Amino acid sequence: MKQKQLQTLLKRPATWLAGGGEESELVLSTRVRLARNIEGMTFTHCADASELEEVCAEAMSALKLAPSMKDSFFLDMNDTTEPDRMILAERRLISQAMIRRYANRGLAVVKGEKLSVMINDEDHLRLQSFESGLALNEAFERAIRLDDELDGSLEFAFSDQYGYLTACATNVGTGLRVSVIVHLPGLVHNGDIRQVSDGLRQVRLGVRGGYGEGREVGGNFFQISNSITLGLSESDTMMNMDSHIRKVLEFEKKARETLLKEARSLLEDRIWRAWGTLKNARILETREAMELISAVRLGVGLGLITDTGLSDLNEMLILIQPMHLQKLYAKVMGPDERDRSRADYIRSRLKAS
Repeated sequence: MKQKQLQTLLKRPATWLAGGGEESELVLSTRVRLARNIEGMTFTHCADASELEEVCAEAMSALKLAPSMKDSFFLDMNDTTEPDRMILAERRLISQAMIRRYANRGLAVVKGEKLSVMINDEDHLRLQSFESGLALNEAFERAIRLDDELDGSLEFAFSDQYGYLTACATNVGTGLRVSVIVHLPGLVHNGDIRQVSDGLRQVRLGVRGGYGEGREVGGNFFQISNSITLGLSESDTMMNMDSHIRKVLEFEKKARETLLKEARSLLEDRIWRAWGTLKNARILETREAMELISAVRLGVGLGLITDTGLSDLNEMLILIQPMHLQKLYAKVMGPDERDRSRADYIRSRLKAS
């Protein structure tokens, strides 16, 4: 990867971190992802190097013709280092799997990172559209627009019986995966988060930590996504997601109201202690920093803290991750040094806000 391009990513935070949009304190971001494969080409997990190269070439030719990708640049994973790929994963631009399996794979990114395409990940193409806050329709319309543009240059693998054919059976059908990262400290604090999570799973929605598959929950952030892509239309999936997300947000609002009514002093103490720690700590592990940022974010949402905003807190969630810190400070660091640098960065960021 050209270092200039990587530095551009670091200097210009993704626009979906801006803290705008509907329910922006409760919802960090919305992502819509479409899985597509090229007709007649071997799925990536069975393809050899020459087949993967051919997919890359065809995909890039089509992407260059797509109006939606006008302001994009292409990153050849063959030219990246492992730390570079880890940074891209921390920004949710590539999967964790692509960190390890990167040969003959690529990434196309539109300026601002609201739209990107992974090439030769689990599927030949994975179109990703991001929005700040709860914005399912906006993210969906952008992804579908690009899908339509590519459909004019590429023939996608499609079955009249099953819909779009994908490498994993869980994506067959629409190939549509909608995910929303929600901030639920109220439900965590009052102990109702397990009941809410179980209820979501009963309606076939997945719940996991907010920063990637298989990761533990950190900072009271949860990623909620649809589990069904076969047998439901795209519009049904979107309406189903919107309805249930809004129910979760109502539960969170009620939990916060209860906390303010029954334990206001304890809640305010927790928020202000977190604020003081972030502004003064000299050592912070990633998980601790995320928990503290979560408490301050709650304070911002409740109108208690006015000296910082959602955009600063959102960007910190990404920039305090291990590889981002190393790139920001331009050196390889062990865990202890990263913890010191993380605290330094947060203090300077809050001082400047």
